[in-house]
Amino acid sequence: MSNQRQQKPTLTGQRFKTRKRDEKERFDPTQFQESIIQGLNQTGTDLEAVAKFLDASGAKLDYRRYAETLFDILVAGGMLAPGGTLSDEVTCTEFCLFKAQEDMETMQAYAQLLLFLKGFTESERNKLAMLTGILLANGNLSASILSSLFNENLVKEGVSACFAVKLFKSWLSEKDISSVAASLRKVGMDNRLMELFPANKRSCEHFSKYFTDAGLKELSDFARNQQSIGARKELQKELQEQISRGDPLKDIIAYIREEIKKNNISEQTMIWLIWSSVMSSVEWNKKEELVTEQAIKLLKQYSPLLKAFTSQGLSELTLLLKIQEYCYDNIHFMKAFQKIVVLLYKADVLSEEAILKWYNEAHLAKGKSLFIEQMKKFVEWLKNAEEESESEEEEAD
Repeated sequence: MSNQRQQKPTLTGQRFKTRKRDEKERFDPTQFQESIIQGLNQTGTDLEAVAKFLDASGAKLDYRRYAETLFDILVAGGMLAPGGTLSDEVTCTEFCLFKAQEDMETMQAYAQLLLFLKGFTESERNKLAMLTGILLANGNLSASILSSLFNENLVKEGVSACFAVKLFKSWLSEKDISSVAASLRKVGMDNRLMELFPANKRSCEHFSKYFTDAGLKELSDFARNQQSIGARKELQKELQEQISRGDPLKDIIAYIREEIKKNNISEQTMIWLIWSSVMSSVEWNKKEELVTEQAIKLLKQYSPLLKAFTSQGLSELTLLLKIQEYCYDNIHFMKAFQKIVVLLYKADVLSEEAILKWYNEAHLAKGKSLFIEQMKKFVEWLKNAEEESESEEEEAD
């Protein structure tokens, strides 16, 4: 036997490379910060250029993974160390919220850039939406920030509508719908809420169901009302054009009936629109005595149009109130009220029942004593005519 110990075998051979797809990518926020800050410093302080850089970089850099780092950079200029101080390990950027000008316009621009980056997770977006709603309710942000929600990609992916639900729930928990509506109107956002959905879903019905199901019926009702107002404005514009062109009355009446059916507009609303359209179709004389004559001539021409949409007593009363309001608001018409009412009574647009109801109880406070005095003799004549008619009927019986 050999005294030499047998040598143990050693492991040798080729070292195999790991496939890249099998490697777990190392979490490296420092490298991410360097990439973002380098790009920001090269882009400069133009917000639009910055937004384009961030959008383009999203294809290469994992915003979802480094959302907190990105947020730190855009707010403070770099990664925040424990205690809220800036980390001095890497270069920071001058382009950030904390180094921006201290005015509302700049803050709103930064808010739009910060709030709607797709890199945030759903939970992060929800928290951000809730915070935004509170800031809007307290007046710390302008509602113009909502324009960021109309980004085509965010709308298409459903991010905008989901974000809006959380935002409006938060806002309405602090303020009522009237306050929210006023803020939206102030910046012209009241008529844009439908744009939260893609074009193929941009209907009142879809909006209403989506937000009602989410527990926001009051927002749904507000949007429906806004759409109705928009439809009425378009209708009035078209109506004014038809009257100005002198289109045949039968064509105008047919058009209005179609619009009533299509947009579910009440006769009372329609008579209001017709009166406004007729009265704005001419340029009025500045002399009081001539303007009455001008008004009588115009209304005699369009009385068949008014008659076509006063089939209900409430519509007649609505028209009377509108005439009263118009004559009060336009000083040259103050003495024309009685002559207009009498003309429309003779043209069978206004009934004696409607006139008597207006006179006795349903008039507005605007110019009340003046218009009641103007109508006194005519109302007495109506009452006498009514009494004579009743006595004649009794004698006939």
